[in-house]
Order: sequence, then C-alpha cells, then structure tokens
Amino acid sequence: MLYVILGEDVMNSLPLRRQARPAHLARLEALREEGRLILAGPFPSIDCEDPGEAGFSGSLIVAEFESEQAARIWADADPYVAAGVYSRVTVRPFRKVLP
Repeated sequence: MLYVILGEDVMNSLPLRRQARPAHLARLEALREEGRLILAGPFPSIDCEDPGEAGFSGSLIVAEFESEQAARIWADADPYVAAGVYSRVTVRPFRKVLP
C-alpha cells in the first residue's frame, strides 16, 4: 500500500538540511531503485522554485510499504529526523486515484 510521509521542519532548518541531505537522498534513491517511490520533494518556505536562504518548511514522500508500521519505521530512521530537521513526522495511508 502507499503511504504519505509528511515531515514538518523546525525553524531555520536549512543548515541542518544541507548537512543531512546526501544521506536523505540516498535512502530515497534506494526506494526509487526498488520501484517503491512515487514522489518526493520539499516545500519551499516562499513561493519560489528555489527559495535560496529562505529554505524549506517540510517534505513530502509518497512510497509503497508493506504496512503503516513499516512506513513509520522507515520514516523514523530518516537522516533528517536524526539531524533534527523535522519537528514532526506524520505517516498516513494513501490511495492514489489520478493520474
């Protein structure tokens, strides 16, 4: 089943994001290679493709896991969690309808 992982950033998270980003992306790439990643990306803090120093307010991941518990375990092990980027992480089941 698909699950949404929604990470909400702490204030001024950009330095923390920059430090943990390579490890975070490596985990996403592994999901992609397994054919389980539907989409992933950050929420810019301002209405701009590249927010620069304004940074990001959170991230969204939609991926396939065997259960909500498995998705939660994966999310809790994210390098952004370990680095303190996220103030909160929500995991919810998701049913894709379109496209």
